[in-house]
Amino acid sequence: MKARLLSADEVAVAAEIVREGGIVALPTDTVYGLACDPCNRESVDRLFEVKGREAKPVPVLCADVRAAQGLVDLGETGLALSKEHWPGALTIVAPMTPAAMKSIAPDVHQSTGWLGVRVPDHSTATSLARNAGGYVTGTSANLSGLPSCTSAEEVAEALGGRLDAIIDGGHAGAKESTVVRVVGETIEVLRKGSISVEQRQESQRHR
Repeated sequence: MKARLLSADEVAVAAEIVREGGIVALPTDTVYGLACDPCNRESVDRLFEVKGREAKPVPVLCADVRAAQGLVDLGETGLALSKEHWPGALTIVAPMTPAAMKSIAPDVHQSTGWLGVRVPDHSTATSLARNAGGYVTGTSANLSGLPSCTSAEEVAEALGGRLDAIIDGGHAGAKESTVVRVVGETIEVLRKGSISVEQRQESQRHR
């Protein structure tokens, strides 16, 4: 089945698809992502099948900081990072809240109790997250191991037959988000990307 192509003005339609258990490709400020309901185990299982993804955690895109705080405990350091870089291309991995542990499908965080969250600097992405309940999955739109897609055309070619819909938001950025894990005051860079946090790390070391 060919994925339905939606315009950026049809976010409400895309959100309904997500709420009903579907998977939608969406533009973000980094690369195109795959959005589904992270609380729906069947949707998450299908997401892994679509990507051919091995057992790895999946990041979550949030409508705003408040939505992110409902999922993870950012702590003082994580909150400071969010104020500096959100909305933006920084994914913060932090301990999940008790409520999130009960609601988020275990495969999203691989039963670790840690979750990567991000508030993207892209109105379509945040609008979809907001309309879908506050957050959606945000793993890159590609087959696992292959380059991430940066346009709706690339998504359609790579995954079109496996998705329910694709939001055409034009070309996205070519670089993925920086991923950091926050433990107390320590910031560990898990993946280098669009944002550099090394300067903050150096200042922490020399306090």
